Amino acid sequence: MTVAFVSMLAAIAVGHLVASWIDPPASPFVAVNNWVRDLSPHPVTEWAKATFGTYDKLVLFTGVAAVLLGITALAGLISRRRATPGLVLTAVLGVVGFVAVLTRPDVGQLGIVAPAASMIVGFVAFRWLHARAPFDTHTERRTFLRGVVGTVIGAGVAGVVGQLVAGRVDVEASRRQVGKLVPTDPAPKLPANADFPGTARFITSNRDFYRIDTALSLPRVAAQDWRLRIHGLVDREVEYTYDDIRDRGLIERPVTMACVSNDVGGGLISTANFMGVPLRDLLRQAGIRSGADQVFSTSADGFTAGSPVDVLLEESRGAMLAIGMNGEPLPIEHGFPARLVVPGLYGYVSATKWVVDLEVTTFAAKQGYWMPRGWSALGPIKTQSRIDTPHDGDTVGRRTTVAGIAWAQTVGVDRVDVMVDGGEWQPAELAAEVSLNTWRMWQITLDLDPGDHTIQVRATDRDGYTQTSNPAPPAPDGATGWHRVDVTAA
Repeated sequence: MTVAFVSMLAAIAVGHLVASWIDPPASPFVAVNNWVRDLSPHPVTEWAKATFGTYDKLVLFTGVAAVLLGITALAGLISRRRATPGLVLTAVLGVVGFVAVLTRPDVGQLGIVAPAASMIVGFVAFRWLHARAPFDTHTERRTFLRGVVGTVIGAGVAGVVGQLVAGRVDVEASRRQVGKLVPTDPAPKLPANADFPGTARFITSNRDFYRIDTALSLPRVAAQDWRLRIHGLVDREVEYTYDDIRDRGLIERPVTMACVSNDVGGGLISTANFMGVPLRDLLRQAGIRSGADQVFSTSADGFTAGSPVDVLLEESRGAMLAIGMNGEPLPIEHGFPARLVVPGLYGYVSATKWVVDLEVTTFAAKQGYWMPRGWSALGPIKTQSRIDTPHDGDTVGRRTTVAGIAWAQTVGVDRVDVMVDGGEWQPAELAAEVSLNTWRMWQITLDLDPGDHTIQVRATDRDGYTQTSNPAPPAPDGATGWHRVDVTAA
């Protein structure tokens, strides 16, 4: 099996090296992981997200590696006498690599050179080592071992060089060169009572801001190389550079963003001061033709999302092409150089990171990445609330303060009520409202009898809608239900 494993290592390393020069996403191992991710049935995808959370990508890489190792071990076992069975399996893996690369939307035509090089090296290494494996003399044994060691060293060098070359775009240096972003229309100053003790801080730090995306490796796009193309059902196609956007005059607004995968009471929601330009202005400059109802956004890594045209054109909503976050250029993991931020829509239909293309089209003509996977097309954020303190299972005092957050983006939170043990709803105190597009903190002090208690919360928005008690999972358009915690008063 040594022959099979060493040959596999060489094939992967050379494919990665070649891809690093041509198109990094064409690396066969990376492309196969992306391919498996895209082909995974919706229930499997949701199970992985629910089970592994933000570690789902690591689990995917580990799973694909385990399958590859298993196939490699099989190739070694069935090729003890003849090389042909192992070469056939090598060819099968090569075909999988070709298919994975060819189906990637972010890989150009030259990308097939990477799996081709990988297959050739795998073939040559396997045949050469296999021919020298049945050694009978000390000299033959030394020749085989030299071949194995040389192949392993060569594969290691190829892998390291490939990784260095693939990362040759120094994105952090590009971020530093951007320098300080100064808005001409800054965010309003936060009032002193924007949050309460025991709740999340009103503004989430960049480090703590939740991250959910499909990228298995972060796109590396320098600001000076970035372009945004707007085309499709428009009067004129336009293209913007980073400097074009920066020089338009930046606005800064606090926006609460939420992931559709967030369970009731979950943490996939954060608020930041985003800085950029109104998306409405960019679209109007291109001119929207009659009949268009979708803006189809594409990321540098091929991810796509569809947002309703009428929502993006609402002046009061403030949809934005953002280049800054909490006073600095966007962090790489949050979309540097640019991303979309659309208040009131779940991220899967609006918050495209590393955005490079906006096509004005129709929902009938195109579907974003998550639509064929069972999610709804429009994705408005639902009115929701969460208890931050106490936590489920805590022991609390008989007089305790319960605090949390509520959100109803673009509408605003009107009231938050808390219920203990199925009794009467009690109104909570609301923190100052900063914006209709942000969450709102609440708190209430309760007198509890000794023993176990269940505390639940619900929010009512400015339209008079009170969140439903009916539990529903995140798919297809967001979770519902009342968040509850069970505590013991002592």
